[in-house]
Amino acid sequence: MKSLKIKVATLSIALASLGIIGSGCNSLTKTQKGAAIGAGAGGTVGALIGKAAGNTALGAIIGGAVGGTAGAFIGRNMDRQAAEIKQTVPGATVTREGEGILVKFDSGILFDTNKSDLKPAAQSNLQNLAASLQKNPETNILIVGHTDNTGSDAYNMDLSVRRAESVKSYIVAGNVAAARLQTQGKGESEPIADNTTVDGRSQNRRVEIVIVANSTMKQQAKQAAQ
Repeated sequence: MKSLKIKVATLSIALASLGIIGSGCNSLTKTQKGAAIGAGAGGTVGALIGKAAGNTALGAIIGGAVGGTAGAFIGRNMDRQAAEIKQTVPGATVTREGEGILVKFDSGILFDTNKSDLKPAAQSNLQNLAASLQKNPETNILIVGHTDNTGSDAYNMDLSVRRAESVKSYIVAGNVAAARLQTQGKGESEPIADNTTVDGRSQNRRVEIVIVANSTMKQQAKQAAQ
């Protein structure tokens, strides 16, 4: 399977071919990168880049970008929410990417081995995340489940789907509108680490939660940019 380094390289090449990444990109802020990416990547391109990089979550963020000044407006909103989630959800890794937010939970935090029922300790993390999502209603959320390569492809795909659905159900129970949430199970198909090591397999067992602007925020951003 591809290593994380190979996937990152693949993504960089894909973006560069679209004229999105320039020589000065490293000096840009997350918000500025979001504006640049969105200016050159629509939903179809984002999905293709995500697939090429083996990263559904990143593809969703790129695919939802609007770019330009409007993208910068969205980026500032995401900066604020990401900072809030970092403070209130200590069990998660929170990353700002482009015009979105990626919240990652190692599966060991959420679930027992081969289970899809949430651990009691995980529930407080998801309660706090749901509270942030409820306070920021102008976003859509994609929940993506992943496994390591132990077991059959079919079993791992089913487990990843059930885990994503379990997280969704708990967030919806926290008064977040179900219409805002979608789920995907990717099984073992998108590793971020080496499945031949114990630590690598642990990293690959994860749930990723993608937060992007919905149509209301995008409209507000476009109006603010006028």
